[in-house]
Amino acid sequence: MTASAETQGEPVIRVFREADRAQLERLWSEVFPDDPPRNAPARMIDGALAVHPDLLFVAAAEGAVVGAVIAGFDGVRGWIYHLAVAANHRRRGIATRLMRAAGEGLRRAGCAKVNLQVRAGNSAVVAFYRSIGFEVEDRVSLGRVLD
Repeated sequence: MTASAETQGEPVIRVFREADRAQLERLWSEVFPDDPPRNAPARMIDGALAVHPDLLFVAAAEGAVVGAVIAGFDGVRGWIYHLAVAANHRRRGIATRLMRAAGEGLRRAGCAKVNLQVRAGNSAVVAFYRSIGFEVEDRVSLGRVLD
């Protein structure tokens, strides 16, 4: 019997499984330590699963979740949320592969355009998104906390 690609070291991009929850919560807590309580990892997972469970993707390698992204679609625009890769797995193409999976999932859902937001001043992340085809658009982002 051969081991799966997921246990051989090469990350596999796939849809989230409930068994991934603890590792994904830990990953997002490490990558986004300053997130407000409304973005608590458990809450993000629950929200994604309630709306589009097929659009929450993980990168799994050697039995561990090493990356993840949420794609969302409201029927008008797609959105990307919480793309993260574990520090010791970065610069290996995992984020690009996660974004490709998210884009394919959004296309299947009927999405024609995807948006994302990056915190001001995070030039390295902006450069990454530009390198995979995103453009900085002349927009003002507004928000309001409801809880």
